[in-house]
Amino acid sequence: MRMSKLFVQTLREFPSDAEVISHKLLVRAGYIRKLANGIYNYLPLMWRVLKKIESIVREEMDNAGAQELLMPFVQPAELWQESGRWDVYGKELMRLKDRHSREMCLGPTHEEVITSIAREGIRSYKQLPINLYQIQSKFRDEIRPRFGLLRGREFIMKDAYSFDIDEEGLDKSYQIMADAYKRIFERCGLETKMVQSDSGAIGGSVSHEFMVLVNEESENNAGENDVFYCTKCGYSANSNHAVSVLNPVITEGKYTKSEIIDTPNTHSIDELANFLNIPESIICKCLIYVVDGKYVAALIRGDRTVEETKLMNVFAGNDIRIARNDEIEEIMQLSGYSAIAGFIGPKGLKNVEIVADETVKDLKNFVIGCNVNDKHLVGANWGVDVELPSKIADIRLVEENDKCIDCGSPLKVTKGIEVGNIFKLGTKYSKKMNATFTDKNGQEKPFIMGCYGIGISRTAAAAVERHHDEYGIIWPIAIAPYKVIVVPVSDQDETQMKVAEYIYNKLLDSKVEVLLDDRSERAGVKLKDADLIGIPYRITVGKTIKDNLVEFKTRAGNITETISPDDAIAKILSI
Repeated sequence: MRMSKLFVQTLREFPSDAEVISHKLLVRAGYIRKLANGIYNYLPLMWRVLKKIESIVREEMDNAGAQELLMPFVQPAELWQESGRWDVYGKELMRLKDRHSREMCLGPTHEEVITSIAREGIRSYKQLPINLYQIQSKFRDEIRPRFGLLRGREFIMKDAYSFDIDEEGLDKSYQIMADAYKRIFERCGLETKMVQSDSGAIGGSVSHEFMVLVNEESENNAGENDVFYCTKCGYSANSNHAVSVLNPVITEGKYTKSEIIDTPNTHSIDELANFLNIPESIICKCLIYVVDGKYVAALIRGDRTVEETKLMNVFAGNDIRIARNDEIEEIMQLSGYSAIAGFIGPKGLKNVEIVADETVKDLKNFVIGCNVNDKHLVGANWGVDVELPSKIADIRLVEENDKCIDCGSPLKVTKGIEVGNIFKLGTKYSKKMNATFTDKNGQEKPFIMGCYGIGISRTAAAAVERHHDEYGIIWPIAIAPYKVIVVPVSDQDETQMKVAEYIYNKLLDSKVEVLLDDRSERAGVKLKDADLIGIPYRITVGKTIKDNLVEFKTRAGNITETISPDDAIAKILSI
């Protein structure tokens, strides 16, 4: 492809609305253009990258025994009502009506549709196991789309679904997909870590995410999730699923007498601990949340943080947020109090479900809010001054250097971008949708299902997050839009153009994906564009051609050498 014919427009500056480096570079280098908030046009260079990723995914999925199909993008509400997700999925589900006023939605995922296909097409255990997959656009109406392709509303995804006879079969299907995912991301040039994760709106008993680890030192990195991992035993988990053993701290306070004392202007745990001259670990803080429209109070040790996904899962919720001041005021009035946030305690709260984190069980002589402004109860004990809630769960966020639950070594933390996920769904959908098969004894049994997703467009963006420098993108060669770019320094120099055309045509004849920058632009513009676009290898034909030499540059590491045109061609072919 000649650059003079290629539909691409690079920009001198980063777009003003871009926050992370992948978004900035993909727009500036002419890969994507915004159509609406969270919705992007994939321009020719980007489409080539996406097709490369899709090709790798297809090869590995086919080799793993999965079969490709294509399901509708628009789905009827009836299926979602069967599964029970129509009313609980949330506002991310884009709902609409057709001309006959039938309710429909734009598919963010296809569990319901694939279950209906299996229900109609699989009758006997003899047809199992089976794995069906598709590569298709999805739509989730994100409330705050950001980070370009990393959190858009429309995106391209590979989703696969396995159907098995029993749990043992699911275990095998799950492992086959996990192994396939490792190969897919390795071939895409991405180092990933498979971590335990929360199942979220998809559901199921077990799930893992494949995370691309990003450099926390780099500016504007898009690491969305904290990944906790152990270097000794290999344990790893997303922050919303990670568990740990706590390091020893003080859990018994100095106040041995239970009494309410003045604590003016102590709105935060830090202010309260400093005022009382006590460690934060003997304070029991009470935080008010709203889970699916219901009020929830979370009790946790003062030196720890609530992990909101864990808290939401305690109540099998789908949406969670911290309560607003007016909502806290409503709770206080109903309970006969008037306290504001910072002085709230669980005693006497009405219309509020209370859950305690495991960290508070062993507190003695601790400090807690008493629902009176500028006052706290000190020297409190469970069962004497305050009742320990019956609902106790792990709702805390793990922190770096907590001890590994498996081997006791200190946990480390890094940032990661999710590019794939796998779920053991079990019978979550098959039971509700009456999707069954006949086993060898002639009995009707629900399918045991698994679900496996890869973000195609997300993987491309993650590759840019992981592979770039101050000059632009550095595509891994397997997913680069073109492998080589040939740059004649001057299109007015007959010898340079002749040699550039020679190299270009030789590589084309050898089926190498190559660009020829034949534009009438300054050399600096051409070279900067080549680096910005991120083509893995560049052959520059300049003044040294009079000595039969060209510059051969490897984009990764910006390594250059001077060799003959034929040696440059041979080097590319050997690579």
